[in-house]
Amino acid sequence: MKNNVVANAVAALGVTLLIAGCAVGPDYRRPEVAAAAQFKEAPEGWVAATPADAVDRGRWWRLFQDAQLDALAEKVLVDNQNIVAAQAAYQQARSLVREQRAGLFPVVSLDVGASRSRNSGGSNNGDGGGSQGTRNSFQASIGADWEPDVWGRLRRATTAADANAQASAADLANARLSAQGELVLNYLSLRETDEEIGLLERTLQGYERSLQIATNRYKVGVAPRSDLLSAQTQVYNATADLEGLMLQRDQLEHAIAVLTGRAPADFDLQPAGWNAVVPEVPAMVPSTLLLRRPDIASAERRLAAANEQIGIQTAGYFPNFGLSASYGKTTSKLSDLFSTSSMVWSIGVSAAQTLFDAGATGARVEQAQGAYDEAVANYRQVALTAFQNVEDQLSAQRVLARQHTLREQASTAADQNEQVVLNQYKAGQVSFTEVVVAQASALSARRALVQAALDRQTTAVALIQALGGGWDGNAEP
Repeated sequence: MKNNVVANAVAALGVTLLIAGCAVGPDYRRPEVAAAAQFKEAPEGWVAATPADAVDRGRWWRLFQDAQLDALAEKVLVDNQNIVAAQAAYQQARSLVREQRAGLFPVVSLDVGASRSRNSGGSNNGDGGGSQGTRNSFQASIGADWEPDVWGRLRRATTAADANAQASAADLANARLSAQGELVLNYLSLRETDEEIGLLERTLQGYERSLQIATNRYKVGVAPRSDLLSAQTQVYNATADLEGLMLQRDQLEHAIAVLTGRAPADFDLQPAGWNAVVPEVPAMVPSTLLLRRPDIASAERRLAAANEQIGIQTAGYFPNFGLSASYGKTTSKLSDLFSTSSMVWSIGVSAAQTLFDAGATGARVEQAQGAYDEAVANYRQVALTAFQNVEDQLSAQRVLARQHTLREQASTAADQNEQVVLNQYKAGQVSFTEVVVAQASALSARRALVQAALDRQTTAVALIQALGGGWDGNAEP
C-alpha cells in the first residue's frame, strides 16, 4: 500500500514537471521606434564613433581640462545624496529579484516541539512522565512545500523583477548624469562669473580714470558739471553690477557645495582662471542613442516588466498545483524521538482552480495589457524627446560657434571705438556723453563675448548629456 502511494505521488510529480514549461502570456519584443539614419542637425563630417573615442566612460567632464572640476565631480559620485538614494533603490530592486527567484524552489522547514499535560482524573499512565496524571509529548518533523511554476507565473515575476532592477540601474545612471551635469554647469558658470568680475573690475578702473579726467576738466572750467555727474553715474552703476556678480558667485558656490554633499558653510571655492575650452563631442547615430541614454533604457526595461505582468495575470485562468511532503515522529519520551521505528511520513499533490470570480481575472489581464500599452507609448515618447534634445543641441552648437565669432569682432570694434572717443574727448572734440555711450557699448560687448563662450560650453554639456554622458548600458552600477 505504501509503495502504491509513493508511486502515485511520484507519477503526479512527473506529470507536473512535464507541463511546467507551458508558460502563458506574450513573449517580450522591444517595440520599434521611428529613428532616422542620422541626425538632421549633425555638422558635416560628424561620423559615427564609439563613445570611448573621446568620452571616458563615466568621466566625460574631463573633456573640459580642469583639474578642480575633476575633483569636484568625483565627490558628486560619492557624496551626492540623490545618487545615494538612487543607489539604495537599486539595491532594493536587486533584493526583490532574489526574493522572486526564491519562489521557484521548495520551502523546507523543521518543526520541533515539546508539551506537558495533566489528566484531571489523577490516574498514572505509567509512562515515566513524572508525577501522577502528567504526560509529556515530544515531536520533530521535516516538511517541504513546493508550487511548481506550471504556467510560468513565478518565472515571469522573476523576469519582471529583474527588468525593474535593470530599470533601477538606469535610474541610478540617470541620477549620476543629472548631478554631474548640474555640477559641471554650475562650476563653469562660477568660473565665467569670476571672469566677468575681473572684466568689470578692470572696466571700473577705466571708468574711475574717466571720472578723474572729467573732474579735472570740470575744475578748470573746460567741461560742464554734467560730464562729472555722468562719470559718477557710470562708476556707481558699474560698482552695483559688480556687487550683483558677487551675489551670483556666492549662490553658485553654495549650489556646488550641496551637489558634493557639503554644507555651504564648510565649502569654499577660491577664484581661479577659467578654461573656456569647448570640447569635441563624439558622434553617434540615432539608433545608438536608444542604447546609450539611461532614461530610454529605464523606460524600455519598465516596458519589459509590464509585458511580464500580462502573463502573470493570464495565469489566473489556470489551476495552481502544489506538492508537499513531511517526515517526522511524535513520542512521549525524548530519547525515542530520533529512533527510526514508528516514523511518520506523508507526500501529497494538490490543485486549486477558480471556478467563478465575476470577471475579476479578465479585468486584471486587461489592466495589465493597458499598462503595457501605456508603457509602450511612454517609451516611444522618451525616445523621440531624446532625439529632439540631440537635434536642439547640435543646432545650438553650430549657431553659437558663429555667434561667438561675431561677438569677438563686435568686442574688438567696441574697444577700438571706446579708445577713439576717449581721445577725442581729451582733445575737446566730443562731449562726455559720447564717451559714456562708447564705454557702455564696449563693456556690453565684452560681457556678451564672455557669455557667448559660456553658452558654447554649456551647450557641449547639454549635448553630452543628451547623448547619454558616456554611460554603458551593459555595465552594472
